[in-house]
Amino acid sequence: MSDLSLLFLAGANTVEEQRARWERKRSRTAKELLETEHKYLEQLDLVVTFFVTILKAKGTLKPAVLETIFGPLESIYSASHVLALHLERGNLGPGLENFCQDLELYGHYIENLEQANKTLKEQLRKNKSFRRFKKLQEARPQFQGRRLEDLLPLPLQRLHQYKHFLRDLLENTNPDGPEYQKLARAVKSVSEVSQWVQDIIHKRENSLQLLRIQKLLKGQKIQILTPGRWYIRKGWLLVVPSKGEVLKRRMFFLFSDIFISAKPCHPLHPLNSNKLACQAVYPLHQCIVDKVFGHTQSQGGLLSLSFPNKTLLLMSSDQQDIDDWYQGLAAAVRQLKA
Repeated sequence: MSDLSLLFLAGANTVEEQRARWERKRSRTAKELLETEHKYLEQLDLVVTFFVTILKAKGTLKPAVLETIFGPLESIYSASHVLALHLERGNLGPGLENFCQDLELYGHYIENLEQANKTLKEQLRKNKSFRRFKKLQEARPQFQGRRLEDLLPLPLQRLHQYKHFLRDLLENTNPDGPEYQKLARAVKSVSEVSQWVQDIIHKRENSLQLLRIQKLLKGQKIQILTPGRWYIRKGWLLVVPSKGEVLKRRMFFLFSDIFISAKPCHPLHPLNSNKLACQAVYPLHQCIVDKVFGHTQSQGGLLSLSFPNKTLLLMSSDQQDIDDWYQGLAAAVRQLKA
């Protein structure tokens, strides 16, 4: 046999070995996906069977309240049940492609999750019969000590798992095989919904942070919680006075459109000892940011912020801190002027 033939056979063996490795990893991932899908269905079934179905029949909660708390959970349960049947039969590609048509249900469910939790707490506080019913259902052995509050976030957790499972399946599927394109479309769909969910969570966290800062500040009437405003960072900086006065330590808050300076309230104040007094609000669209010094690995640095009627000189002894402030301020101003 010629050297060329031997080389060809070696190459063919290498390809076959690669395909065999792909198939082993793919089989393991598919098996794990099915096992975890069964477990997920069992947990969803607890909510659907022992809460949604019975509450609908009993009328303990008004239909609108029931819809707010549980949303499209029954439809999510049905979609997962169909997916599990496909996986059991080995119909991986078609099953996932079909399942992805129902993925928007996850986005809508998670979008409503915060309101669902608020409504649940409200009903537990004022609806005695629902409070009693919930306690009885959670005492069932099937729940194994889990509460309804523990089960409602399951679709959010499962969505993250789908994303990883599908990527692993795609990576270990032959690109020339019949299922590759179906899996690729499924990965794209899950990634899009996952990004949608991440955006929802990011917006929610941002709103909570704005609200916390609103409660922390007193003094000037400034509305922190404003649509379109994003929190970027906060921290202490030293204000360098224009005249020969002492440096003033101030807390600064950077948002996507404004920059706020605040100082601590008097520690003996009966109501505001743990709050900050807002001293100035600077609009960033009129700001020019410069790094006066701190370009090299020196000790700290100095920033200059120029506004139409005011120039701020801000100093920190921490080099990294001044770099982070400069980058954050410059990016915010650049974004506003884009």
